Amino acid sequence: MLDGNRPDCQRLGLIRKITPHTSQIRKTAAVLAGKATGALSRVTRRGGGTTLPGDVARAIDPNILTKLAADLTKGSVVITGTNGKTTTSRLVSYLLEGAGNTIVSNRAGANLIFGATAAALNRAGPGGKLKADWGVFEIDEASLPKAVDEIRPKATLVLNLFRDQLDRYGELEAIAKKIEHALSRMPDQSIAILNADDPRVAEIGLGLPAPPLWFGLDDTSVAAHELPHAADARTCPKCGASLIFDAVYVGHDGVYRCPNNDFERPTPAITARNIKLDGFDRFSATIDDTRIDIPLGGLYNTYNVLAAFAVAKTLGLEPAYIAERLKNFSAAFGRQERLEFRGRHLNLVLSKNPAGFNETLRTAVDLAKGTSFLIALNDRKADGTDVSWIWDVDFEHLKGNATVVVPAGDRAHDLAVRLKYAGVPAAPPETDPGKALDLLIKLTNEGDTAHLLCTYTAMLDLRAELVRRGWAKPYWET
Repeated sequence: MLDGNRPDCQRLGLIRKITPHTSQIRKTAAVLAGKATGALSRVTRRGGGTTLPGDVARAIDPNILTKLAADLTKGSVVITGTNGKTTTSRLVSYLLEGAGNTIVSNRAGANLIFGATAAALNRAGPGGKLKADWGVFEIDEASLPKAVDEIRPKATLVLNLFRDQLDRYGELEAIAKKIEHALSRMPDQSIAILNADDPRVAEIGLGLPAPPLWFGLDDTSVAAHELPHAADARTCPKCGASLIFDAVYVGHDGVYRCPNNDFERPTPAITARNIKLDGFDRFSATIDDTRIDIPLGGLYNTYNVLAAFAVAKTLGLEPAYIAERLKNFSAAFGRQERLEFRGRHLNLVLSKNPAGFNETLRTAVDLAKGTSFLIALNDRKADGTDVSWIWDVDFEHLKGNATVVVPAGDRAHDLAVRLKYAGVPAAPPETDPGKALDLLIKLTNEGDTAHLLCTYTAMLDLRAELVRRGWAKPYWET
């Protein structure tokens, strides 16, 4: 028993001895409860257990992610940005795994703090200890401050900042300030790896206490020379003047400078040049004097691979190994995922905002010579409830090129109106994912390739229908 007459400092000393044991008990209870929730979710087929286990565990132990991240033998990487998080996270995980490391990653794309927690729980043992070398976590931009505080990563990668879900996040400047605040609180031994080609990301990096590692493209042969009308970061963050773009790669990412010399693109330390694009099938590029050839398509994926290369090199992987390993990489579910359905080749591509949609359209039409499309638009919470952004997508690119266009999703009728104004002949809109797939099959022939360009939950709906019909695996099994 505690002696009530002992000095307070002695009693507090005893409490300090008890506290670590109590903390471990809470950690173990949180892990067991989270793992049980995930197993139940999968058994009842109500999901892949990619988020709810994190909710349950965090309710029991709010510090559970910090404790599990501390178990990692080598550390963790956090990847954020509007577009490309899932693909880049998968690339980094693939490279680390090939070098003999065990990885924990929220590879199913649940990128809020609960999803990262659920991924860590899934790899923890029954005693509550996370058994892995590296953690690779893709994190939603708005969740980055909490993720950095809890995970304390060795490297944090920022890919880009495009307009996305304004009803949820607000303007880019607000998100940029959140990210800057998060990066400024990273541990001293951590490094920020940033996209020099994005003016808003560059603005973040120039305000950090420690210089970041910059990456960017260096090949004007694949660049445009004018911003698309939907470009977001057009002005100098210091004086407000319109930026001059000498090259435009993706959205507002490119080579830029302020006419008043107040701001310019930082010089990248790691670049991609001599880029050769081959539709959605593959691309090759020279990165850091190493030739990379990978079965991923689109200029936007050049950024993802370049970013993954920068992370891998920072973590100590050799360029020659990276190049050899990437030759056999396969895309994540819904990100250029190839499926076969009733003799048709389906290419499922997540397209969730103006910058991303314009790039997938450009790749599908100009590079892949696509003529058959199913375009699915939803307005659920994970997509953003404001779909007015479709008027900033250059659907006019389909005019004269597409022979089959099926508008689908919860907001198929809104999409049909937009296509009509673009002068694109389209099939009747179909809100039911199964009927939309059947209509696509009816309008195409065996052997045809159809590109399915979808917002996030619309992509999940279509995959679920394909799973139900036996033509795809559940996304948590990919």
